Amino acid sequence: MSIAMRIPASELSWVLEWEAIKGEKGRKKIGKRSGSAAGKVYCGRTEKLLASEGSRGKLKEVTAVEMKSFEKSHVGVCYGSLGDNLPPPHEVIHLYKHNNIPRMRIYSPLPHVLQALRGSNIEVMVGVANEDLCHIATNMANAYSWVHNNIRNYAKVNFRYIAVGNEIHPPAWEANHLLGAMKNIHRAISEAGLGNQIKVSTPFSTEILGESYPPSKGSFKPHMGSFINPIIRFLVDTHAPFFLNMYTYFSYIGSPHLISLEYALFTSPGVVVHDGQFGYQNIFDAVLDAAYSALEKAGGGSLEIVVAETGWPSAGGLASTVENARTYNTNLLRHVKGGTPKRPGKPIQTYLFSMFNENKKEPAFEKHWGLFYPNKQPVYHTRN
Repeated sequence: MSIAMRIPASELSWVLEWEAIKGEKGRKKIGKRSGSAAGKVYCGRTEKLLASEGSRGKLKEVTAVEMKSFEKSHVGVCYGSLGDNLPPPHEVIHLYKHNNIPRMRIYSPLPHVLQALRGSNIEVMVGVANEDLCHIATNMANAYSWVHNNIRNYAKVNFRYIAVGNEIHPPAWEANHLLGAMKNIHRAISEAGLGNQIKVSTPFSTEILGESYPPSKGSFKPHMGSFINPIIRFLVDTHAPFFLNMYTYFSYIGSPHLISLEYALFTSPGVVVHDGQFGYQNIFDAVLDAAYSALEKAGGGSLEIVVAETGWPSAGGLASTVENARTYNTNLLRHVKGGTPKRPGKPIQTYLFSMFNENKKEPAFEKHWGLFYPNKQPVYHTRN
């Protein structure tokens, strides 16, 4: 299921930026992305559950020679499973290794996937489903069981991160249990002697940002403080990164008449936004540095941001072409090696969304974010 997600209100500030630059007036109304939800009874309540499987579509592909861009990089690829024609996990692992993709994000600890990952040395980010948070937060035994069944039972899997939930924030009911679940999973991991190897965090969307223009004024939405500040303190205390799912594609389609495609695709010929000593040629850096500014204001200045999802669709929606997807992902692979204006010189850990086109996602553009077709052929080739 795809997560229904609104184009972040924080990005309205980027619309205002382009109004100033282009002399246009008014704001384009930002709509909501559609998605499916399942009704379940859990923790004594009947809730509409937003699935924690990947929140976006898929990325397009590249051949083994061209995928050398991944070698020695800090870029991984998300591996979703919302398709009825995807290759078996052992073939997927071979495809990652054949194309030098060193990192993988999976959205749930599927046993057949974890079994295939044994001995591969691929670094793994594994998710805890949104619907499991209440049980884990309210009963430590459930946290021990989750870690035993999904981590300790797979000793030869190279786990690096546990992503507890996906894009949870108030007023979602799961927000009440997010920090508790994170703490209990971390405790179970630490007691298993894995606390230094495996870090526990949770992916946020850019919806949590309030002000974001210019980047130096980045801040979280004021009403989020009581929710996000304790999570930030937990990440600081445990030396874990801050996960951010970030899509310049949605920034662009939210206001295509105000935000240039070049600014979204890393192809602007010069600086677009001046912010004190820093200049920004792409919205990826601008939003990421706005998030860093927000963290600094919330006591999280020491945290590293890991971009847990980003990508561009190749079909099914506005500006979703093979050429745009190729351009975004090619430029991203190059760009993240060097950091942002605010945090230069250090590669940005990034996960592309996604490995395959997944035909069970809705709406149409959600089906077309993959680097590869289900038959393992490239959707397109990146350019070195």
